[in-house]
Amino acid sequence: MLTFFQVGSVDAWTARYGLANVAYRHSPKFKSSEFALATWLRLGEIEAEREECADFSESRFGHAIGKVRGLTREPIVEALQQTAKLCNEAGVALVLVQPLPKTALSGAAWWLTLRKAVIQLTARHKSDDHLWFSFFHEAAHILLHSKKGVFVDETNDNGAEQEKEANEWASSNLVPRSAWKQFVATSPRRAHVVRAFAEEQGIAPGIVVGMLQHK
Repeated sequence: MLTFFQVGSVDAWTARYGLANVAYRHSPKFKSSEFALATWLRLGEIEAEREECADFSESRFGHAIGKVRGLTREPIVEALQQTAKLCNEAGVALVLVQPLPKTALSGAAWWLTLRKAVIQLTARHKSDDHLWFSFFHEAAHILLHSKKGVFVDETNDNGAEQEKEANEWASSNLVPRSAWKQFVATSPRRAHVVRAFAEEQGIAPGIVVGMLQHK
């Protein structure tokens, strides 16, 4: 086990992967085991180490996020490939690691080195609203919060202050606040209204549906 995690002792494992060192947000319904969570993070670390990335650039990553927003309308496999390329060029490794037994994770954000950030997703929820909101949520952690933190998210419910900030940042970058406020004020219920708004915003309709469900 210690070889897999590349640590020399149990104490070293706890210092690196223990929940005390992870900004861990979970729901009462789903709670991942500490060992399963650590294993999932280590698998992501291995994948991230393999990805060739430029040195991190906040401006390039911000530009990439703008392009990713438009990619949400594309077929998911193609969109993720393009998203990974854009992230790599900005110094961010985007890795997808299947959820393990005893985990119920959406994603995580952390720094492999001072020059290489990591966004790790599970695609646990196959719908585009969950996947893309998770991506934007983790991107917020990279841009807004400490490089020393490991931010792990089971759900996209509001939690600690940093999680609220990440949720708000993700929402406003997917749909500008003013446009969202005006749209919600109309009490949209019909599918064609949602599709028209998504088309106007240049994002996938599923994202709008997901945001309406969680507003």
